[in-house]
Amino acid sequence: MTSFPDSRLRRLRGSDSMRNMARETRLTAKEFVYPVFVAHGHGVKEPIEPMPGQFQMSLDVLSEDVGEAAELGIPAVLLFGLPAEKDPLGTEGYDPEGIVQEAVRMIKKNHPNMMVVTDVCMCEYTDHGHCGVIDNGKVDNDQTLELLGRTAVSHVLAGADLPAPSAMMDGQVWAIRQALNDKGYEDTPIMGYAAKYSSGFYGPFRVAANSTPQFGDRKSYQMDPANARMAMREIEADIAEGADIVMVKPALSYLDVIRQAKDRFDVPLAAYNVSGEYSMIKAAAQNGWVDEKTVTMEVLTSIKRAGADTILTYHAKEAARWLREME
Repeated sequence: MTSFPDSRLRRLRGSDSMRNMARETRLTAKEFVYPVFVAHGHGVKEPIEPMPGQFQMSLDVLSEDVGEAAELGIPAVLLFGLPAEKDPLGTEGYDPEGIVQEAVRMIKKNHPNMMVVTDVCMCEYTDHGHCGVIDNGKVDNDQTLELLGRTAVSHVLAGADLPAPSAMMDGQVWAIRQALNDKGYEDTPIMGYAAKYSSGFYGPFRVAANSTPQFGDRKSYQMDPANARMAMREIEADIAEGADIVMVKPALSYLDVIRQAKDRFDVPLAAYNVSGEYSMIKAAAQNGWVDEKTVTMEVLTSIKRAGADTILTYHAKEAARWLREME
């Protein structure tokens, strides 16, 4: 190894072309999954107040939005549904004519090359806002598993490519794998929200999906933010149960967990750049405190640098445009 003055690392930073040649981490739109919120009705494009630039959309508006994403080179969308009605068992979540199932069919008809990922959970559909069945005032893990399996099967029957269980119930991947296999869908992959933390960064999403718990919180089933070794156990369990892709959520405050997972497990790794992370950048940019493009690209690059193969992000369309401009 040479040292100063013979070694001058600034030589590799002297111009755009030299910085590009020396760049270690490269971000592309092909790594993005674009999360969207679909609602009943026609012509609906309701702004989500804490998430500037994001909307609750009816199927017709969603089709235009997905088409725009496809033109930008984004290969996949993640669907969240807003049901017509909620009930204790979240029945629209696994209704074959539910809003997500209808959205899957629409996307596959209008944009057949777009990969459709579906969130498999109950919180958007239950009147209590929790991610599972309530029994004696608590979320019952094992009663919930059967309904998660039914939900995933209904999504795949509609044409979904990748069900993604996010309820953080023990055994959720196993239950979905068995349910899919029983229906002949052995080749359908599963993306497990394996290390999903109980995070304050979900606040804007709960407004967007109208999914705030009506009592208590989700700390008994989502992960403690202080734990990283337990995240490795959660990921290992999901892989053992049949997950083909695993996820860390949120991303930005858990870059160390992403790195540990990348080093330890030889499976595709996703990271969710969640609503609160998105909203903080938007708010700071609107106040003139940061440059939105610079900070957004820095954040997304850091998530990939930490080890994520796939990034779920509300910034997807904007970032894809910026990446195209940089080509």
